[in-house]
Amino acid sequence: MSTPAPPFTDPADLSQALRGAGHALLRPADVAALAGCSLAALDALAPSWDQLPLDNHLKDGGRYRRRRHSCFIDDGATLTQTAHRAHWQPIEYNALHGGMHRLFAPIEPATIAQPAWNALLRALGQVCSRVAGAQPWFVEAHQFRIDTLDGIGRPTPEGAHRDGVDFVAVLLVGRSNVKGGETRVFEAAGIGGQRFTMLEPWTLLLLDDAAVIHESTPIQPTGENGRRDTLVLTWRAGAFQGDAEMAANPL
Repeated sequence: MSTPAPPFTDPADLSQALRGAGHALLRPADVAALAGCSLAALDALAPSWDQLPLDNHLKDGGRYRRRRHSCFIDDGATLTQTAHRAHWQPIEYNALHGGMHRLFAPIEPATIAQPAWNALLRALGQVCSRVAGAQPWFVEAHQFRIDTLDGIGRPTPEGAHRDGVDFVAVLLVGRSNVKGGETRVFEAAGIGGQRFTMLEPWTLLLLDDAAVIHESTPIQPTGENGRRDTLVLTWRAGAFQGDAEMAANPL
């Protein structure tokens, strides 16, 4: 079965698409323009994906995922990194890994120091504020590499899901020697949905987490060292997810 062409959104309609359909898909050039930087500046982030440690928290026993994670607060004027903290989700949003305090290696300081990092996160935070109102945003950033060294890699082993936040961004950083990895977006309270495959680096899928459910299908190798790299960013109002649980059960 062939995959439909990506249903790209006109940047001028970005806020309207999030309010209406609950998701938007931007071309790489439009992502760079939104962030006010060049594609070359975004590409300068990509080498750091070669330095991701293994994710040792996978309950399916897999060794196909490498990952780093850091947190930030965007107060509308500045983006400030917080003290390193575990990632936590409730079971109702992640049936496979919910309820676990998962502490990953932090994103490297040299990555965060790249000009494109701050520009990208701040620009996307401004989009969130245009849609949901200006407020401090509690931002989590995840670097993922899914590989096929053991055969099949699973970008979303938990299946189709919501993340329990306000907005989610999935950016393709790169992919090579793989097939699959189709993105699927479904209405959370309806029967509509779309599927497509992100192929170009810095293609962006932006989601209203309350409105849609999303997943990416497994990848299979088509050559040596197959991999799919993504940057996943989430914005949540009020507090980081799991603050109360972590206070009651500190690591």
